[in-house]
Amino acid sequence: MSVNKYTWTEEKIARLIKEGRGSGELNHYLPWLKIHEVPSEGRSHRPRGWKTNRIHHFLSDLELSYFYYLEWSKKVIDIREQFPLEREDTIKIAFEKGVDHSIDKKTQTHIVMTTDFLITSRVDNKIIQVARSIKPSSELEKPRVIQKLEIERQYWEDRDIEWALIDEKVMSTQFIKNMKYIHVYYYLDNHQEEEMSLHFLDFLSKELQLNPTKQFITCCNEFDSLYNLECGSSIYYMRHLYARQYIEASDMEKPLKPHETSLIDIIFNERSVGGNYDSSIG
Repeated sequence: MSVNKYTWTEEKIARLIKEGRGSGELNHYLPWLKIHEVPSEGRSHRPRGWKTNRIHHFLSDLELSYFYYLEWSKKVIDIREQFPLEREDTIKIAFEKGVDHSIDKKTQTHIVMTTDFLITSRVDNKIIQVARSIKPSSELEKPRVIQKLEIERQYWEDRDIEWALIDEKVMSTQFIKNMKYIHVYYYLDNHQEEEMSLHFLDFLSKELQLNPTKQFITCCNEFDSLYNLECGSSIYYMRHLYARQYIEASDMEKPLKPHETSLIDIIFNERSVGGNYDSSIG
């Protein structure tokens, strides 16, 4: 029998448990699955998280898109992807429902099932957890997919943790484009750049008081000239300020384009706009 890195055995499962996979929180969390350990069925992603300050492992574009909503939400505290479920419980649920549990056909080993996201949030001053599975709507027509999702649903219901299924239909294409535009700029290379971005924030705030209809790109060009920066540097700082939510777009359903944005279209130091997307995590 040929065994490769994608084959599941009891020895492999024991090793991953010993490594601490599926345990820890925030930057100490280790996902059960990492992208190099799963056969490629599409594009995978390894973004550095805003909330966790660690590399996340996403197995599809759709998982990444949902992650952007979690990053933007003011309620979300921690994001744990590829979260493992207790095998004894999922095997029992599968038996009770009369469906097959996932197994490795080569080794006949019961595979550890995972939920795409286990999310910790603060809601009304209470800390809660919710579980979310991410699937494209086209997959939901497959009976085997529905069977496995039902095992997941029952697993979390037994633990009194809300579970929901998310597909691409509830996600905004423009919001995701905006997040792709700014997400990587959350972290700057050094402290000097962080300080310069805050100088730019102060510059924008003062310009808003003087001329609220002034074009954002004009402010960028003036700031670059004032500080003798390389042309375009202020666009870099702008994306950082958006990512850190020092500034926010009045409407994230519109493109974040400095050439088409006036200062009046930007909210400074507010924390309410992101809340418009908090409901989308459900």
